[in-house]
Amino acid sequence: MTYWLGVVCRDHVRRGTALGIAQLGHGRRDGLARLASGDWLVYYSPRTSLRGGRPLQACTAIGELPDDEIWQAHEGDFHPWRRRVRYLPEAAETPIRSLRLDLTAAPNWGYQLRRGLIQLSGDDFAAIRAAMLAPAAVTPS
Repeated sequence: MTYWLGVVCRDHVRRGTALGIAQLGHGRRDGLARLASGDWLVYYSPRTSLRGGRPLQACTAIGELPDDEIWQAHEGDFHPWRRRVRYLPEAAETPIRSLRLDLTAAPNWGYQLRRGLIQLSGDDFAAIRAAMLAPAAVTPS
């Protein structure tokens, strides 16, 4: 089991969670192919929308991959690659700066997120999951 952090704007995360799918890297297949059945995916959203969105810097969804199937969707001229994800519906949006993570401990920690998908340590995943599932978590609008 591996833990992953995918970088996706909140609007796209919300659409994906509603559909029960993961889509990374603007629909490319390579990122999804790194994930395996039983892995966990946390979405980190630096902004609310892809273009013109306001800064957010929050973990916005968390879920487990139930299988290894990757398929290509057809949405007009756009044909993104996707995978199924069982999202935790009770997970609350959580500002990343409210967490003590190895990921964010170094200066310029956000630079590594430019890759769009990075592996998380078990400790960081556990901290994120606990915060997102805490009863007192507050979801910003």
